Amino acid sequence: MIREVLQYPDPRLAVECEDITEITDEIRQLAADMAETMYRQDGIGLAAPQVGEHCRLIVVDVSGPEKREALMTFVNPRLELTGDKIDSEEGCLSVPGGYRATVTRSDTVRLTARDLDGNEVCMDADGLLAVCLQHEVDHLKGTLFIDHISRLKRTLYDSRVKKMQKNAPRPMPTAAARTRTGAR
Repeated sequence: MIREVLQYPDPRLAVECEDITEITDEIRQLAADMAETMYRQDGIGLAAPQVGEHCRLIVVDVSGPEKREALMTFVNPRLELTGDKIDSEEGCLSVPGGYRATVTRSDTVRLTARDLDGNEVCMDADGLLAVCLQHEVDHLKGTLFIDHISRLKRTLYDSRVKKMQKNAPRPMPTAAARTRTGAR
């Protein structure tokens, strides 16, 4: 099932997530929904809080968005930053307007997590996968990539978001809502 991807400045994106204590059928379904949603949005990663679920679950597939051949799902992922710093240009499905910015990340990481069968996963990653894992794990901490940019760039972006929200079409009220508010 395709899920709605929350958009900044939705406050639910800033909530720190809880560990998953048991891998249930509901968690497996959430992971499947997240993968389907990520692929539909042409993303390479998605974290549970982006679809309104505050648990430590991410899906990534850096073969995409074209190929979609290397889906990985991680439960309760933890990262150890092991490399040198690099600059990475990032975007995010939860950051509207196609905004992209340069973020400094570690070029290699060690990930520990569980898979959907409860098996322990430990892997080293570099390049795009390392950057993607850091980006998605940040979501689990309530952090967006725009939280890593300069104050000036963030202020300019926030102004742009306010302008987009102001210019967004407003839905027509339903008949019931018009009756409650006295509008006709």
